[in-house]
Amino acid sequence: MGATKGPLEELIEKAGGCAVIDGGFATQLEALGADINDPLWSALCLISNPHLIKKVHMQYLEAGADVLITSSYQVTYSTCHLFLFSTCKNHHTIIPVQYKATIPGFLSKSLSIEEAEKLLQKSVKLAIEARDIFWTHLQKNPKHGYNRALVAASIGSYGAYLADGSEYSGVYGPDIELDKLKDFHRRRLQVLASAEPDLLAFEAIPNKLEAQAIVELLNEEKVNIPSWICFSSVDGSHTPSGHSFKECLEILNCCERVPAVGVNCTSPHFIDKLIHELRKFTKKAIVVYPNSGEIWDGRAKKWMPSECFGDGSFEALALKWRESGANLIGGCCRTTPNTIQAISKALKYKR
Repeated sequence: MGATKGPLEELIEKAGGCAVIDGGFATQLEALGADINDPLWSALCLISNPHLIKKVHMQYLEAGADVLITSSYQVTYSTCHLFLFSTCKNHHTIIPVQYKATIPGFLSKSLSIEEAEKLLQKSVKLAIEARDIFWTHLQKNPKHGYNRALVAASIGSYGAYLADGSEYSGVYGPDIELDKLKDFHRRRLQVLASAEPDLLAFEAIPNKLEAQAIVELLNEEKVNIPSWICFSSVDGSHTPSGHSFKECLEILNCCERVPAVGVNCTSPHFIDKLIHELRKFTKKAIVVYPNSGEIWDGRAKKWMPSECFGDGSFEALALKWRESGANLIGGCCRTTPNTIQAISKALKYKR
């Protein structure tokens, strides 16, 4: 008797071998009229406009997304501070705001740690609610052609918390050890897991040490929710820190709690090469959701002039990436529901 399939494996099978992930988040919030000109940026909508977050999720579901990623990329904890950031798929809005957790009312937003934890859980709840409403509506049409989407709780890297460009270099400094990285991720992981998402999505991990910390933490906390760990890459061959994907996958291959690995927040130029590289060293499902091709300067916090891939390009590339061995394909920074619709059209109607 074979091993029992988890929810991610079942989804990939239902999708014909390659499922669709959603796309960029803050850009779409702004397109809907959200004012995120605030230190909390898109996380502000969890407080003031949660209906817009749900609406963005709904738009991606309508576009054909099989996986929704929550707006929780960076709500992080340290011993005496709380940091709130935007989601990974909106790097143009990542600017940190610091609150001292020893003060009952946290600065201008008066957020306590308990309230921040509720916001984390709310990010999962909103995605689940959107998914369930959409799925219930589809039952009126038995020939709808959609899959029941999974909700993946987004968890960002330590480098995003630092907001000093190390998210894009993977160089965290000599004082950053394995235990410190585990402690950094621990409480956020616990809170998000308690909200009962279908998946955990560790996104844009820039180095091998953090991947090892995540694997050890998942085992220590006995997390039963399947996870994927995605790295970023600036050259199509290595993580930003210079580690080879072979080195990274040697760590991940030993963890049954991580059924999928891949890359996100990376230029489409590199994706096909990266799929082949990953496929050489793992039997796990391969996840890819690149950005639009534009380049974000993490230190200057601005987009640099670069080639932007249009939705038509993503439609053609998705077919190529599936043929190369990708099992989940979506979009990251600056992609939209139109991008995801193009990918979905390619994967679901040209099987």
